[in-house]
Amino acid sequence: MTLKPAHLLAILLATAALPVVAQNLAVVNGKPVPSSRADTMVKQMAAQGQQDSPQLRAMVKEELINREILIQEADRLGLGTSPDVKNQLEIARQAIVIRALVGDYIKKNPVKEADLKAEYDKFKAQAGDKEYRARHILVEKEDEAKAIIAKLKGGAKFEDLAKQSKDPGSAANGGDLDWASPASFVKPFSDAMVALQKGQITETPVKTQFGYHVIKLEDVRAAKVPAFEEVKPQIAEQLQQQKLQAYQQELRKKAKIQ
Repeated sequence: MTLKPAHLLAILLATAALPVVAQNLAVVNGKPVPSSRADTMVKQMAAQGQQDSPQLRAMVKEELINREILIQEADRLGLGTSPDVKNQLEIARQAIVIRALVGDYIKKNPVKEADLKAEYDKFKAQAGDKEYRARHILVEKEDEAKAIIAKLKGGAKFEDLAKQSKDPGSAANGGDLDWASPASFVKPFSDAMVALQKGQITETPVKTQFGYHVIKLEDVRAAKVPAFEEVKPQIAEQLQQQKLQAYQQELRKKAKIQ
């Protein structure tokens, strides 16, 4: 089969036009809506759990066409030039670009496996090999704490006296602090707690920045430290945030702020 020159020219022109057409999702009042915009929106929606499908893309196409119609009308009315809208646009632009900067930094500066393991070992050391279940009563004045200790020695129930505690999180539960490692508490509290025997109450009030505590040790058990793989995602997130904060502080130090 031999193509005539006129037919061949028509096919070449049509073929040449295909990429241009494919670049646009639609053309609204002469203004093209690029297909890449739809790809970006679909990617964002997929990241939020929606599945990429012909139905989703059809919906996105309609949404982008509607947006283009509305933005053209807004531009016709000059709404995009108001100071408030300009400020909002700049804030949105900053958020998007900063998110890209963060993503780029994380990609180029990933948290290393050795750092994750080192942080886990540090966490294990801080947690210790024991967990303690204690009760406490928190009051403002030392004399109040001494009076409570005297009542306990006289046979009063710790749980009943704990109702007057200034710690709202434990007062209603008889002062119960549940199982925790010593590292969970401020040092004066944890030092006094670990020095107690099971069932024993502090002989003198324990002072911290929160007030005066009367502490009772209920029980002690071997610590249940989660395996490395269980807490690895949380450690990675924590170290990643630390790296980002350090990066931001470094940039701020270099910045000229007047």
